[in-house]
Amino acid sequence: MNLIINKLTVKNILFTLAILISFVSFGQTADEYLDSGYDKANANDHYGAISDYTKAIELDPNYADAYLKRGWSKADLKDLSGAIADYTKAIEIDPNVAYFYVSRGNSKEELKDHSGAIADYTKAIEIDPNYADAYYYRGVSKEELKDYNGAIRDCTKAIELDPNDAYYYESRGNSKEELKDYNGAISDYTKAIELDPNNAYYYVSRGVLKETIGDMTGACADWKKAASLGETEAAKWVANDCN
Repeated sequence: MNLIINKLTVKNILFTLAILISFVSFGQTADEYLDSGYDKANANDHYGAISDYTKAIELDPNYADAYLKRGWSKADLKDLSGAIADYTKAIEIDPNVAYFYVSRGNSKEELKDHSGAIADYTKAIEIDPNYADAYYYRGVSKEELKDYNGAIRDCTKAIELDPNDAYYYESRGNSKEELKDYNGAISDYTKAIELDPNNAYYYVSRGVLKETIGDMTGACADWKKAASLGETEAAKWVANDCN
């Protein structure tokens, strides 16, 4: 009888401890899974990251950040529809976080849903009018829809908010080029080069426009620089068109 009582007592103690441990560590465990998933994502283990984020969500179904980060990993794995579903859930839980909309907009843009992307970037801007990347991304989507003037306005606003991002100038230059404002585009590519002098693409783009306006000396100088940075097409142009 004592043996039976002792066994029952031990089982009751273990069961009680399990409940207490689960109760005490509930919130922390969800956070720990989130942190673990983030570390795995940074190490490019996106499947492992998704598994951890899913466990965090199982423990806390209203954990908006876990849906967001799981969406990021799904996007990195090109599961864009799955990513959009996670971003949408994050937005349902907390509709006032601008980067939730930007993340969803980015996946929509990858799926060529330019109008849907613009709607999300616009919502992000409504929440945070100083969100430079939201203007930039919206400008990229507008460029895809051939709204070049709208794209220029958005990229200009992004530059006003953050004048040190080369991508903003490069994107604005692309739209100016489409509008045949070649000198304006060259000016933007030049600024992009100042900010990121090791990006071969900027030299190629500027060189093409210099060729367009008849400045072959300048074009060849840009292509030679691009070739030195590993751009093989530019090296062919130098061999064929430059002395």
